[in-house]
Amino acid sequence: MKSFNKLTILGAAMICAASASAQTSASGYFLEDYIYRFQLNPAFGNSRSFVAMPGLGNLNVGLTGNLDLQDVIYTINGKTTTFLNPGVNTQEFLSNISDKNRLQVNLHEQVLATGFNAFGGYNTVSISARADVGVSLPYSIFSLLKEGAQNQTYDIADINAKASAWAEVAFGHSRDINEEWRVGGTFKFLLGAGKVDADFRNASLTLGTDSWTVTTDADLRASMKGLTFKHDVNDRTNHTYVNGVDIDGAGIGGYGAAFDYGAVYKPKALRDWTFSLAVLDLGFINWSNTMLASTNGVQTVNTDGYVFNVDDDASNSFENEWDRLRDDVSAIYELNDMGDEGPRSSMLAATINAGVEYTFPLYRKLSFGLLNSTRVNGKFTTTDFRLSANVAPVKCFNASVNVCGGTNAVGFGWLMNLHVTGFNFYLGMDRTIGKMSKQAVPLRSNAQVNLGMNFLF
Repeated sequence: MKSFNKLTILGAAMICAASASAQTSASGYFLEDYIYRFQLNPAFGNSRSFVAMPGLGNLNVGLTGNLDLQDVIYTINGKTTTFLNPGVNTQEFLSNISDKNRLQVNLHEQVLATGFNAFGGYNTVSISARADVGVSLPYSIFSLLKEGAQNQTYDIADINAKASAWAEVAFGHSRDINEEWRVGGTFKFLLGAGKVDADFRNASLTLGTDSWTVTTDADLRASMKGLTFKHDVNDRTNHTYVNGVDIDGAGIGGYGAAFDYGAVYKPKALRDWTFSLAVLDLGFINWSNTMLASTNGVQTVNTDGYVFNVDDDASNSFENEWDRLRDDVSAIYELNDMGDEGPRSSMLAATINAGVEYTFPLYRKLSFGLLNSTRVNGKFTTTDFRLSANVAPVKCFNASVNVCGGTNAVGFGWLMNLHVTGFNFYLGMDRTIGKMSKQAVPLRSNAQVNLGMNFLF
């Protein structure tokens, strides 16, 4: 099954790509001197101006999802192996697998950034590289791989993968409108690099006592300048199918725009409380082309159509019939090149941040905050709550410790932020790295390290 293997490799490559991600640290949402709070809520400003160290102003690495490496990698007799090893108990393995298993990344790599007070408020200008990657696999595919072919139906339709990348130039402004309210907004000009979506709408394997049936219905859409599909030919069916891509003269594949909106409310009647709300990445990218590869409808193979003859010289000998069956099964995973569908528009994954902070009246350098972040991203939509304690014991240092839970399981986060004259450095983890493999790979899929260096003036 050449093309099926290539799709499998594509999915694995996307998962590996998801192992390096970057986004603004949510652990710093309630820290006033954390410079990049404006990326979490554009109404937040800073007391001082700054210029980011190129490429290192806001650097984060991590992975989020509900499928951990330790769920699929095991140690048997001192050796590292996969869940397919017979020594791994089937029930133990499947008990760790969810109905929908997701790995995803929201990459936001700061290339250049600056912030300054002017025009009656606080202003920011930044250039970033961004990406959105997600892979979703159903429980049934792990069950099929681990249990092997049994007399039942495996519905493995809900396989989805998506990846998009773009550059962003952003201009932000925030200001006080009275003693209680502060508002802000950011305009973003987007330059699309590429977008790929793979979707198995229908994929099932029905195994009976005397026969079995396989069905597929899948599409792959790719938008990228200079991209064309490679082709191969099934020797028996003479069917030409997609088996790779060529990229010639890659460049800007699309243009778009997005907005961030935010507000902060500090009521006079509740002087110890602060409420905040932000909606981020309300926008789209219009891609100039869309290359489509598809099964072109539902493809089906039923073994009732094959008759095996023990006579080696017969046209339907066991060897010949098996080769025909193998080629026909392979063919249902062979995607047809449907050509260029033309332009398409795609919405960005919008994020809603809602926070409430309480300043401890007996020690006003200490506060407690609750943040909810919901990312609206279709089948990859997630929501998380983060409860934090934030302290600023001295003028040049503040820190946060927090616990979080939601779609991406429970985690522990922290951030330390040093801001002395002329220089800022912060270090933290939104989700603290736990046990690691011998290759220094986190065994939990929720692990994020955040650091940055900036110049203050």
